[in-house]
Amino acid sequence: MNSPKTLTEPRLTSLSHGGGCGCKIAPGVLSEILKGTAAMPVPKELLVGIETADDAAVYQLNDEQAVIATTDFFMPIVDDPIDFGRIAATNAISDVYAMGGRPIMALALVGMPINVLSTQTIGKILEGGASVCRAAGIPIAGGHTIDSVEAIYGLVAIGLVHPKHVKRNADARPGDVLILGKPIGVGVMSAALKKGELGDAGYAQMIATTTRLNTPGPDLAALPGVHALTDITGFGLAGHTLELARGARCEVSIDWRSVPQLDGVRALAARGFVTGASERNWAGYGHDVALPQGFDPVDRALLTDPQTSGGLLVSCEPSAVDAVMAVFSRHGFEQAAVVGSVKAASGSPRLVVV
Repeated sequence: MNSPKTLTEPRLTSLSHGGGCGCKIAPGVLSEILKGTAAMPVPKELLVGIETADDAAVYQLNDEQAVIATTDFFMPIVDDPIDFGRIAATNAISDVYAMGGRPIMALALVGMPINVLSTQTIGKILEGGASVCRAAGIPIAGGHTIDSVEAIYGLVAIGLVHPKHVKRNADARPGDVLILGKPIGVGVMSAALKKGELGDAGYAQMIATTTRLNTPGPDLAALPGVHALTDITGFGLAGHTLELARGARCEVSIDWRSVPQLDGVRALAARGFVTGASERNWAGYGHDVALPQGFDPVDRALLTDPQTSGGLLVSCEPSAVDAVMAVFSRHGFEQAAVVGSVKAASGSPRLVVV
């Protein structure tokens, strides 16, 4: 489905060399860029920084409050400007939920080719983002705009969390069970959309999942048996699960048959609708992923498929599984599923797919 556009303006996706979280710098390249970054003194109040590639920074204010700060922005993943704004805002706010917090406000980040897109189209992008912030119960309290070659939109998202409820991606424990809140396959769908090969039902499914706020986060963080949280975005299910393994210095297994997928994505991937980011992801971290013999290349593409506004990944003790699933169900995440487990690593941290 190609979203409506004016006769005088290009499709939004035609202005971007990569849409959504598929725009992320490849993990291997990012590591090379950051390795020379000088270490800075870390105040004791900084509970979460850059050490484990977590979803947001967390700074303790007092015994009862810590502030969560994060930002996310990208180029268009769809052509409808309102939908683009909604997806980008949902994705940015997700990192607050992934730390176990509740958002309190946002700042808009806007880069637009003002000689290419009309003010009406740009206004609709911002309108879409604002509608998600209203749904999350927060204001857009400011922001910044620039004239850009490619259309870029996102948010700085600020939240609050009790210091005892902060959930890092590095705190998984051997014996934990992994639960995924949303199905995967957004990158495949976006590739099909860009080629004009995604039908109405597929487009509706893609919008529904990418604009669903990860509201279970705070309730999950309050459960005593939940040890770690993260969300699945541009590095794909494999990449973000591997970050969890590395942070906890554990071995993580994924039962591939249990991973929920958006309807029809495997067939689309088999037809070649795979993002370039999927292959870049594999090149960046594939050496730390063990695949079963005969693992289909289509499945590998889905394993590394960049997710935009993807689901929460929960690492919890087995006794907490029912409570975690109940939280997801209460918030309307009916496709949440147990997808893997954590055990002590016999060597370097790695991901094993079974």
